[in-house]
Amino acid sequence: MTSTVPQVLFSRTPLLDETQSNMMRQALAEYFHSTFDRYEQLFETLACDAAYKDKSIPLRHPLIFYFGHTATFFVNKLLLAGLIDTRLNPKFESMFSVGVDEMSWDDLSESSHDWPSVAELCAYRDQVRAAVDNIIRHAPLELPIRWDHPWWAILMGIEHERIHIETSSVLIRQHRLEYVRPHPAFKPCLETGDPVENVLVSVPRGTTYLGKQRQDSRYGWDNEYGERVVDVPAFEASRFLVSNAEFLDFVRAGGYSTERYWSEEGLSWRRYARAEHPTFWLNGDEVWQLRLMTEVVPMPWDWPVEVNYHEASAFCRWKTERTGQNVRLPSEDEWYRLYDVSGIEDIPADQLAAANLHLDHFASPCAVNRFAQGDFYDVVGNVWQWTETPIYPFEGFEVHPIYDDFTTPTFDGRHNLMKGGSWISCGNESLRTARYAFRRHFFQHAGFRYVVSDHAPATPNVYYESDKQLAEYAEFHYGDEYFGVANFPKALASLAIEAMGDKPARNAMDLGCATGRTSFELARHFEQVVGVDFSARFINLGVQLAEQGTVRYTLSDEGELVSYRSVNLADLGLKSVRGKVGFVQGDACNLKPFLNGFDLVLAANLIDRLYDPAKFLDSIHERINLGGVLLIASPYTWLEEHTAREHWIGGFKRDGENFTTLDGLKALLGTHFRLLRAPQDVPFVIRETRRKFQHSVAEVTLWERVV
Repeated sequence: MTSTVPQVLFSRTPLLDETQSNMMRQALAEYFHSTFDRYEQLFETLACDAAYKDKSIPLRHPLIFYFGHTATFFVNKLLLAGLIDTRLNPKFESMFSVGVDEMSWDDLSESSHDWPSVAELCAYRDQVRAAVDNIIRHAPLELPIRWDHPWWAILMGIEHERIHIETSSVLIRQHRLEYVRPHPAFKPCLETGDPVENVLVSVPRGTTYLGKQRQDSRYGWDNEYGERVVDVPAFEASRFLVSNAEFLDFVRAGGYSTERYWSEEGLSWRRYARAEHPTFWLNGDEVWQLRLMTEVVPMPWDWPVEVNYHEASAFCRWKTERTGQNVRLPSEDEWYRLYDVSGIEDIPADQLAAANLHLDHFASPCAVNRFAQGDFYDVVGNVWQWTETPIYPFEGFEVHPIYDDFTTPTFDGRHNLMKGGSWISCGNESLRTARYAFRRHFFQHAGFRYVVSDHAPATPNVYYESDKQLAEYAEFHYGDEYFGVANFPKALASLAIEAMGDKPARNAMDLGCATGRTSFELARHFEQVVGVDFSARFINLGVQLAEQGTVRYTLSDEGELVSYRSVNLADLGLKSVRGKVGFVQGDACNLKPFLNGFDLVLAANLIDRLYDPAKFLDSIHERINLGGVLLIASPYTWLEEHTAREHWIGGFKRDGENFTTLDGLKALLGTHFRLLRAPQDVPFVIRETRRKFQHSVAEVTLWERVV
């Protein structure tokens, strides 16, 4: 016997290219109310008030928080979007505003709150419902609705609540059984059968396209926008998701107690959790049962196993050892190839999904061989599928101005992507473009399939550079221009290239290169450029740009507030030169012997930061070819913290008269160089925060080696 298919499908995420405002209002009203209704029905599975206020797991808030959270989210985002101008309940909109990302499996939160009654919260939700409904029906509306439209906040609130339908259902599943009860809106599958044998199916090499365009007609979260085009090598993938029966072999083989199958992080989790089998498996009198959302059933061995990333990875290591094949979890790129070769399309608006997805069929998993999709089963639906890929931003990533921390906290290498959605994934979650990631120890309605490949999974850059000084220099070199002051590294490169005239342009050295912009700019003219800096941190950013063409960093805005930047060489017209640039860590006062034979040496903002600038200036001619050029740029900011007073080359009185740094340069360089032209002032601006900048002026001198 199977559960009854719903008469009315749970509404899909609406198309936003509607041209008639009355039709758009109607679609949004239906989407909002159906979501709000279903979320409240989910909480009707809680059997008593204590079920709301007792935590289901120590690391998260009690469920009453999530009942209030999605409503306060609407109010807070509508205020930011300017669609309302007053709060409904300031106390609630503070208390229920910030959830808990389970950042560490042992980061126990013992915080307590004076939670309101369930009845008070129900009344508040009624207020929020009326306020949102009033906006949808009566507020001015210009079409189409896109990312920068005020009404985007309405869709954001709805999709946010749909996410919490799923995440709250997981917390309910982890609650004490006496605290929950079945509900007619959430009927599980009642069918089970004999397990099927999993087999590998070949997936040919091919190109896949990831990302979402700004003009897309459906709502998207920030991490979905941008693009990635990748050639995916051929691989094999399991036809089915790993079933409870297939995973039982790993359990019986001692997989949980064999340390070599577990990563260091996974082993720490396993020891802390004292895990001996999947969390939702119950073992009484040697008869396995499975905990569903509101009930316990005899173990359906043909359903997909539900585990965290660590358990899935340990299984793959065990299977690698057992079969001699390179078994692992798929990458995000490989999952998209599976999607493409299976001929899947996003679920229709008016028909049942051809997958256990969007609450169209069951409020639980079902057999792994029920929903075929091409040569595979459950490429989408049934349970989420763990991947090897930590979530990362696509090229063109931007945060949304009213929700700047939806994804950015997860760009840490610790949150892995899950693909495909589960039986309860709905709205945006069910789309091909959806990208959701969780901590690797996290439990969702998630399982896995495995792949066999001789190729390591692609590892796109995850991180945003957060070191304050390094981020400031990244912005100084590659970011915006401020107060009408031209980009300083680019300006210096232009002066150097102009000074070269018809001279040979084989090799150049950018000494004190910092994060490397001048090095790349010089490569427009020179055959090879080497950037040298004492700081390995700065060098590494230049190396990253040379290798990957892109870099990301966070800028301090105000107090703890930050903004996120992404730059790439292609946008700066420098993509074609990155193969001509290399970076080396080095001390300008003690350069390595191989750094010689240069037609140009450029030293920017360097000499007043050296411990012995005279030593550098006395020997730099040895590194430059006859007829070659030396460019020195500096604001001459002499500080004893960088250069002992006795080593300053200027900026003091000599024989009662001013002795400037330019005087010192002439004295030290005059033996081997001639000054090509009069010194030139070049300003530069360094951003410290959104409202604090350093505005300096460097003096640029150009010298030709004559001896």
